Amino acid sequence: MDGGRVASHTRRVTTSGPVRDRDLRVVAGAICVSALGDWIALVALGLRANEMSGGPMGNGLAIAGIFICLWAPVVLLAGHVGLLVDRVETRGLLVLVSAAQACVALALAFVGSLWALFALAALLGSGIAVAQAAEFALVPAVAGARTLQAANGTVETARALGFAVGPLCGSLLVAAGGTAAAMIADAVSFVAVGAVGLSLAVRRRPERAEHEGRRRARDGIAFLFADRLVALMVVVVFVSLLFMSASIPADLVYVQDVLGVEDIGIGIVLSAWTVGMLAGSNVLARRVSLGGLAAAAMVGVTVQGLGKFLTPFWLVFGFMIVMYVVGGIGHGLKNVTSRTLIHTRVAPERHGRAFAAWNGVRNAAELGALAVGGVLVGALGARETLWLAGGLSALAGIAGLAVLAGWRGRMPEPEPEVGTIGSP
Repeated sequence: MDGGRVASHTRRVTTSGPVRDRDLRVVAGAICVSALGDWIALVALGLRANEMSGGPMGNGLAIAGIFICLWAPVVLLAGHVGLLVDRVETRGLLVLVSAAQACVALALAFVGSLWALFALAALLGSGIAVAQAAEFALVPAVAGARTLQAANGTVETARALGFAVGPLCGSLLVAAGGTAAAMIADAVSFVAVGAVGLSLAVRRRPERAEHEGRRRARDGIAFLFADRLVALMVVVVFVSLLFMSASIPADLVYVQDVLGVEDIGIGIVLSAWTVGMLAGSNVLARRVSLGGLAAAAMVGVTVQGLGKFLTPFWLVFGFMIVMYVVGGIGHGLKNVTSRTLIHTRVAPERHGRAFAAWNGVRNAAELGALAVGGVLVGALGARETLWLAGGLSALAGIAGLAVLAGWRGRMPEPEPEVGTIGSP
């Protein structure tokens, strides 16, 4: 691969300047608050659905329905969300969506019908789909003097911190003031994100790009698969997530029923994974060269899977914690390098569509895997599910590395850059 061409493509996206360095911190803070609010909502809405059910639907289906309503829009609306992000000035769109989400979250605090809860949760999920694509598209515009790896590492760290603190905050808020208090706090988080967005100096304005022809909702997937390296990464990550996410229902059962650890055990395990993610995104990913992004993403997928696969070989809780730190390191490395690969090999004015499609692909795999995981735990057991899910995920990463090795010396070029991101 011609590293010079990739570097040139990146430099035009990451114009240096103290204003953009500040804006990167602002965007990272907004993403942290957004992730925290999403998890507060997930905890509160899951508990509210559990309270409201009890009829023919049953508790389990009601809780699953909340997950589907929140995350399915990221999959189903990916194409249209991408078009919207690439057609509208991104900062203004993020502020507008945050305001709308705050209103929906406030309505969710007082809704009294299960079906109304589902409908409003789907609206909230639609806002999440737009916000995620807009946030990812903004990263090159605010990277400043930093490399995209470092900028994405900062963003991934902020997201991981929100994910780590969010469930705890949600639980505490529900315990203190009920699910209504938690959803009001979620509404406040959206207001905070909107206020942070208003303070951004950088603009990512839409490009005219007449040479692209008529823009279509399916363009995002086409952009991801137009570049062989990006296409390979997308396929490997998708396949790995189909297996990897099936292990999530097994974690709780394994900790409590197989290892015999009390309720606090699952919290410790999830925190260990998050600690690993912080190390992978902040330490390892920043050291990866532009030419090594695809290989690093495959390594991350492999290590992530091995963390789960190796855990059941020794039935000791401390060993599980160590393996989950290792798996989290792979997770963080994969997230940063895969995102940076898209940033550097897809033209800037296409980032909205590309990242909306990327979010849709990942969430489609995870939603399917969660359903399969529940079946596997019942049919095979938690220990066997971890072996299967982790092992097959690791094999997907190894297969990707084998393909890359076969391409050595004849790596595909990045597509030519078609325009630049708006200046502050």
